[in-house]
Amino acid sequence: MYFIKPTDPHPITPAKATLLGLLCLIWLSTGLVGHDPWKPDEATSFGLIYSILQSGDWLVPTLAGEPFMDKPPLYYWTAALFAKLLTPLLPPHDGARLASGFYTALTMLFIGLTGRKLYGENRGWAAAIILIGCLGMLVRAHQMITDLTLLAGCAMMLYGFAQSQERVMRAGIWIGTGMGIGFMSKGFIAPVLFVFIALSLPALFQNWRQRNYWHSLGVAVLCALPWLGVWPLLLYQHSPRLFTDWVWTHNVGNWLDYAKNLPGKESFYYLKNLPWLAWPAFPLAVWAVWQSRKRMAQRDDLQLPLVCFAVMLVTLSFVPNIKEVFALPMLLPLVLLAASSLSMLKRGAANALDWFGLMTFALLAIMMWWGWAGLLLDNHAKITIWLKDYQPGFEPEFQTMPFAAAIIATVLWLVLVWRVGRSMRRAVVNWLAGITLIWILAMTLWLPWLDSGKSYRNMVSSLKHAMPQQYRCVGYDYLGEGQRAMLDYFGNIFARHDPKHRCDLRLIQGERLSKPLLDATRWEKIWEGSRRGDKSEHYRLYRKVG
Repeated sequence: MYFIKPTDPHPITPAKATLLGLLCLIWLSTGLVGHDPWKPDEATSFGLIYSILQSGDWLVPTLAGEPFMDKPPLYYWTAALFAKLLTPLLPPHDGARLASGFYTALTMLFIGLTGRKLYGENRGWAAAIILIGCLGMLVRAHQMITDLTLLAGCAMMLYGFAQSQERVMRAGIWIGTGMGIGFMSKGFIAPVLFVFIALSLPALFQNWRQRNYWHSLGVAVLCALPWLGVWPLLLYQHSPRLFTDWVWTHNVGNWLDYAKNLPGKESFYYLKNLPWLAWPAFPLAVWAVWQSRKRMAQRDDLQLPLVCFAVMLVTLSFVPNIKEVFALPMLLPLVLLAASSLSMLKRGAANALDWFGLMTFALLAIMMWWGWAGLLLDNHAKITIWLKDYQPGFEPEFQTMPFAAAIIATVLWLVLVWRVGRSMRRAVVNWLAGITLIWILAMTLWLPWLDSGKSYRNMVSSLKHAMPQQYRCVGYDYLGEGQRAMLDYFGNIFARHDPKHRCDLRLIQGERLSKPLLDATRWEKIWEGSRRGDKSEHYRLYRKVG
């Protein structure tokens, strides 16, 4: 890179690096085990993983016995391997969720390497810390979702691009591998991002019009070909119909149908939500760009993340099914820009961010301790009544180990924020410490309450108990993918698509209604229920009469 990296007046010593690594490890590992698959995304993802474990079919993703061709199966393969290896020690869903920790760790590693390459040795830690401190990462990084595999692939691509002007082979290998991993996790979005980023950099900035850069892209394409070709070819050989379903119905055709209808207001979703999803990286990134606006033509260390962010924002804003989780790749370039701003950040701004974080997380921690104590003691406060109404039937119990972990985490947080010395990293380190404290409290004190409302275990158990011992099959109406997956996992119940009503049992998902949903002369309702506190999902089981 042409830009001379600034000297850090506060280098990270080995002792500090060890403490930062321990903080990152605590953040990463908390919440990966100890609870059921949660609605909606985890339930669907684990259903696909569980099908691999049960059937042994690693080629075609299936959900409760039916092909599910929405995405390629790299994440499901990885999670199934983790679950298979750890089954004697952990339940399958907990073992599978460790794959999320694996891919998040890869993302942290490569965004740290990219930050160090672009801005200097000590910026690697800063980039990793800012990334996992982003609000949008907190819950999503601990869920069973394929987006984490895409995120790791995008981080590898960024690292490769950062190397592309100097080390052709290394850059090409990482760009191609990242593109391939992204493709095998979410389909065509990663190759599309690669093409737009690769063309936009030299089109906008002269620094990227070099022979080494183009050679790096050539190596990247060669390295990506096995990832892009092997699974699709095997799928086509296995079933041309499923191949067409994957390519056209769930990808190209879906995009074309969306384009015909012209994008609407949802295309501005990320512009409206990124400020909080990417907090605190977003304001720091804006500050970095503003401070260097007159020197942008010379600063290729800022050109790369800025172009990547612009390409990701435009591309992801004009695809179907816009959701906040799809914004995760955009956090990566914002984090790099934020890491570059630390040397330019004025002390007053850094102190303001620091105190805002301290006060925010202190208040949240107090509220979480107070709310948990209110539930446990049943103090009849308004917040306690609301919490009990939100999860009806939940009975809090005092658990020694989670309580001890929460106490230790709270004390350590107080010690950390008191002892962290003043530096340009203090604000982001304290922010990560606060985020970690809140997450630990949620995954210890509040985990039973959360699991009670987000798990399908009790609902499926009630349904299973009401089913007759002998039946031919169970048909369904309006039942989602996650619900079918959890019926299979918790109850060994296979709900199948049955438009001609040949099954003698029928499960219907809908709203709470007083009138029967099927002809009472032909169908008898034998069970009705829902998950605790869920007013949007209600289920009825019918048995065919005669």
